[in-house]
Amino acid sequence: MERVVSQKLIDELFDGGHSHSMAAFPLRVIFMHTEHQEGQPPVQVLISVPKKRFHHAVDRNRVKRQIREAYRHQKHLLADKVDPNQMLVVAFVWLSDQLQPSAEVDSKVKNLLERIARKL
Repeated sequence: MERVVSQKLIDELFDGGHSHSMAAFPLRVIFMHTEHQEGQPPVQVLISVPKKRFHHAVDRNRVKRQIREAYRHQKHLLADKVDPNQMLVVAFVWLSDQLQPSAEVDSKVKNLLERIARKL
């Protein structure tokens, strides 16, 4: 997966100046465009499941696996739409205190990615 590793990009994403946000419970997505950097993938993803929501690491890891898998199946929705001179940074944040079935997570990730693709 194309992960966000730059702390500078993460700070810029969450400071809110140029980023956009939308929610499809139990997920919230924050995304922004930035200039494409040499050697970087066109779409970079960050997944956050707060300890406040799930106190046990096994639960947090399960949710992150579900989101990663759903994104892997649907990433073509974004990759085709991103301008070659642009890079898209996307963060998924889990909002619920409850575990969800994988099918539910899949449908929410697909919904969010389609909405982001329409905004591009």
